[in-house]
Amino acid sequence: MTEAEPAVEQDLSPPDDGRADKLVTAGPPAAQAGGVLTVDLAAIEANWRSLGHRVMPAECAAVIKADGYGCGIEKVAAALAKTGCKTFFVADLAEARQVRNVAPDPAIYVLNGLLLGTAGSYADIRARPVIGSMVELAEWDAFVSVNQWHGGAALHVDTGMNRLGISVNEAAALAPRIRSENHGITLLMSHLACAEQPEHPLNERQISVFREVRMLYRGIPSSLANSSGIFLGQAAHCDMVRPGVALYGVNPIPGQSNPMRPVIELQARIAQVRTVPRGETVGYDAAWTAKRTTRIAVVAVGYADGYLRAASASDEAPGADAIVAGQRCPLAGRVSMDLLAIDITDLPDGAARRGDLATLIGGEITVDDLAKAAGTIGYEVLTNLGRRYHRVYRAE
Repeated sequence: MTEAEPAVEQDLSPPDDGRADKLVTAGPPAAQAGGVLTVDLAAIEANWRSLGHRVMPAECAAVIKADGYGCGIEKVAAALAKTGCKTFFVADLAEARQVRNVAPDPAIYVLNGLLLGTAGSYADIRARPVIGSMVELAEWDAFVSVNQWHGGAALHVDTGMNRLGISVNEAAALAPRIRSENHGITLLMSHLACAEQPEHPLNERQISVFREVRMLYRGIPSSLANSSGIFLGQAAHCDMVRPGVALYGVNPIPGQSNPMRPVIELQARIAQVRTVPRGETVGYDAAWTAKRTTRIAVVAVGYADGYLRAASASDEAPGADAIVAGQRCPLAGRVSMDLLAIDITDLPDGAARRGDLATLIGGEITVDDLAKAAGTIGYEVLTNLGRRYHRVYRAE
């Protein structure tokens, strides 16, 4: 049975806080979108500056791959370049092009390495491949030699991740090349596997191995630490750190107070408020049963918008929460493709109406909270943020 709702015209736009001149919007109009995603660019800038102060005198770069961790790669790149970031890391050439369109000066490193036959594209946009194998290095050297291109490249050494990167022995064998005038290596780097676990023995082993490799490449800037690696201390900082997820507000030191400012707020539009009788079920698979006469708010966001299905609620396990009318409320039933349901029984009658916004991320519900409810990590929550949202970018 559906509750009767008063026919009242509502303002479906985000609240006006007097900073309209500091807002940039994207996506469908707010009134036509199932959700509103607000990205605080000033918070990203503040997080970058905070991490930079922590690692001085090392350089603080920025990892902005995966569409700037779901926040919009061009918006993030432009904001950080304006703030003073001189080095960006992306995953592939398409992302490098997007960054170069808005940031003409910073160095751009492509982490996934040199794909077959792509060397010329790096020169076209002045990007630098992160070389991760001897085969890649041979192809890159051939391109550089034929074209007399001197844009540089990073050399990735595998110190324990066992993913990309040349071996330590291969790095040692290559070290004499830095004596040549045009050796072309502008950065020596590796990647920590367990930085979020400060006591894991692999951290110390990787730091030690990389220190030995660095000694063979004296004069070449080096980089090891990601977001969590920054908090392992100075031994991991080297000449450059590469924060990623911490820039976007995810806690880089799990189990401790988050030192980063929150960056995103995700709100979903209430499409309908309805009553479910006691004993009836909600959603697919009939996995959630009303233990009492229940009022639910159905909102127009689902897993097609990147809100993870794993955050669903069932009779066996609670799911994530949302904030409706200022109060934390639990989800009811499975998250479906375009919709999810929130149990608002404990709210006063009329507190939530069709057209209102429910907060899915923001306030007391952090990205990490949603990740925990879904049994995943903040990285996945951010990088799944969908394109159907009305997006609001705050500059300050």
